[in-house]
Amino acid sequence: MTETKIISSVNVNSDPRAEKDVLWFDELNREDVALVGGKSSSLGEMTSSTNIPVPYGFATTAHAYRYFLNSTGLDKKVSELLNSIKDYENTEELHEVCSKIRKIMVETPMPEDLAENIKSSYLQLAKKMDQKDPFVAVRSSATAEDLPNASFAGQQDTYLNVRGADEVVQKVKECYASLFTDRATYYRHKAQFPYQKVALSAAVQMQVFSKSSGIMFTVNVSNGDDSVIVIDSIWGLGEYIVSGKVTPDHFVVNKSDLTIKSKAITTKKIELIREPNGGVHEVNVPEDKQQEASLTDQQVVELASYAKTIEKHYGCYMDMEWAVDSRTNKVWVVQARPETVWSQRNRSKQDNSSSQSSTDISNAEVILRGLTAAPGLASGRVHVIDNPEDIDQFKKGEILVTLMTSPDWVPAMQKAKAIITNNGGMTCHAAIVSREMQIPCIVGTTSNGVKATEVLKDGEMITVDAKNGVVYKGDIIDALKPKAPTAQVSNQPVQAEYFPPTATKVMMNLGNPDLAEKYSALPADGIGLMREEFLWTSYIHEHPLYLIDSGHPEKVVNELASGIGKVARAMSPRPIVLRFSDFKSSEYRNLKGGEKYEPHESADLLGWRGASRYYDPKYINAFKLEVKAVKKVREEYGLTNLNVMIPFCRTVDEARKVTQIMAEEGLVRSANFKIYMMAEIPSNIILADQFNEFVDGYSIGSNDLTMLILGCDRNNDTVARLFDERNLAVKRAIRHLIKVAHKDGKTVSICGQAPSEYPEFTEFLVRSGIDYVSVNPDMVKQTKLNVAHYEQRILLDHATGLGRQDPTNYEW
Repeated sequence: MTETKIISSVNVNSDPRAEKDVLWFDELNREDVALVGGKSSSLGEMTSSTNIPVPYGFATTAHAYRYFLNSTGLDKKVSELLNSIKDYENTEELHEVCSKIRKIMVETPMPEDLAENIKSSYLQLAKKMDQKDPFVAVRSSATAEDLPNASFAGQQDTYLNVRGADEVVQKVKECYASLFTDRATYYRHKAQFPYQKVALSAAVQMQVFSKSSGIMFTVNVSNGDDSVIVIDSIWGLGEYIVSGKVTPDHFVVNKSDLTIKSKAITTKKIELIREPNGGVHEVNVPEDKQQEASLTDQQVVELASYAKTIEKHYGCYMDMEWAVDSRTNKVWVVQARPETVWSQRNRSKQDNSSSQSSTDISNAEVILRGLTAAPGLASGRVHVIDNPEDIDQFKKGEILVTLMTSPDWVPAMQKAKAIITNNGGMTCHAAIVSREMQIPCIVGTTSNGVKATEVLKDGEMITVDAKNGVVYKGDIIDALKPKAPTAQVSNQPVQAEYFPPTATKVMMNLGNPDLAEKYSALPADGIGLMREEFLWTSYIHEHPLYLIDSGHPEKVVNELASGIGKVARAMSPRPIVLRFSDFKSSEYRNLKGGEKYEPHESADLLGWRGASRYYDPKYINAFKLEVKAVKKVREEYGLTNLNVMIPFCRTVDEARKVTQIMAEEGLVRSANFKIYMMAEIPSNIILADQFNEFVDGYSIGSNDLTMLILGCDRNNDTVARLFDERNLAVKRAIRHLIKVAHKDGKTVSICGQAPSEYPEFTEFLVRSGIDYVSVNPDMVKQTKLNVAHYEQRILLDHATGLGRQDPTNYEW
């Protein structure tokens, strides 16, 4: 193989391997994180230094990644795009920039010599494995070894069932691009870790045709017990363990003698399997296999022995993934990484234990026992939910009791003081999410022959000791809590924040539903703009027309309703305004299956977006799914504080068509349901008197409006300096809209960036009579104070006649 000539910037102390594009697993060890990242170096370590069965393969190096960026000029383009991000908390802006970065990385041809090295290695792998065009897994492995107390695990992509040399090269590029997902980019920014210090290796590994698969730990992650090895197993590919779609079989093995301490076999009705020609799909498990153990006792012991060997070799608790090949029944370890949570906790456990005293609770009545999934203590009223459709009935502060959770249950889980499930293990959805949220959780009560949903009754007061997996009758939490030292109480008064009421309401812009609960405590009068796009990129991932054609339109409705409902619940009874989808064609194309449905537009900013899609015969059925999601939130969830907004509506006829479709689907304007329209096109201002017939008000999108009034693309560096929402032409347009809208009793708000950036622009809006100002969460408090100040100044000026002349009273 020829080798590229650029020297990697990683300091590897003149290691001759540092200039190679590709390294085989048996050339690597755990010290090679700088060369190939944590995942690839770990695979190499197990291959070269242990007898653990690992599917063979090779890894592209950090040098290859940097050569790709440097030789194509992508490093400069990526830096420029990242530097253009003004606000990393603005999920829409972050998504827009990250999408651009990923797009140019995937579309940029790989240098011929690098591509040839990867193809040649794939062909060599085929020869070594005595297979023609073998299926491989291409796994991302980030190099960030000098980032303290942080991990990039799970933030980049993995591609399964990849076949052919050209396809492997393409997937390597997609792995490179996944370094710039919204989540990973935001994470690095928050950690103040420059992207230049991170490189991406792609591990190209023989694909296991998984008969069963799962996860195992050398420490009980629910309680820190390191005397056991825990193994979770399901049929097919392992993705359904993490997603919560399947409750895994759960095995606990004594580490000392590898005897099986306990096992709980679940009913596994579905599995994810590979397709013969690549890709994966879901199938029903045959009835005779649904209650069959997905691992034999012999395989459990074999896996536990591998786990014990790996832990001894690495010298720390380990988190591993494994699979059993359907062709040979061979057990493979496909990934291993250090476990971090209990490694840190157990080191400090002895230091803290001496300061805690036990309490006699001999008279307490034990109702239930189960597996400890997330430690903690909580007491509260039981709320049993058997049907997912009843999730919306769950109230904050209750204890959630159910069969098993899934991603759809997260809104209820966030409100729970504790969670108890019939089924599940330490790596099931309920356990993982509870640990992340630090909510006490007990799972798998059926392993003790008792179903929590049958023993516990609605409204019953209980205490959950999730550290020990015990549920007590009544509220005995004070008896269970360790005695803490008496705290010094300060006599100094604490002054609460005060925000005076204002006639001009201050709303909040929001994209990520997971932040709604956190930001609900802010003194905002509601959500003036909820961006639907975040739900597509973070939860749905697939093009709506693709989901319709593949027979899963309900995914759109359910995922949208879940995310929207989360925000509506958090803010209730304050109103929220959901903006219907406003992706451009290039952004829709990034969703799975999108290439088939999206045109290639030279200027998609002014192309097929917003309202023009909703009535188009090619897209109308997708829009109807968005309408159904809104109906579900309002009618099934009972969250009537939800209103909607139509984006990028060019003509009055478009407004007529879109509102008519909504009405036909059961969404009709009323006293408690408002339809608003984005005012971001000059026609919206000029024809406001006619648009008034179809909407209840407007929300000014100052970014697009300014670009279209000034004819200036703010993303074009050549003319970006001319972009300014404070331009007199823009201000005159806003004042005209307010005047015409108010004439017919319509409201006007603004959801653009200007009020967050320019306090004087907020003063102009208040003096112009705007009804709402919607800003980013970090500006809510300051804007609330600013608005109160401006309103008081206006009242004082009018009352005394001595105030300064309105500086924004421009002549028309």
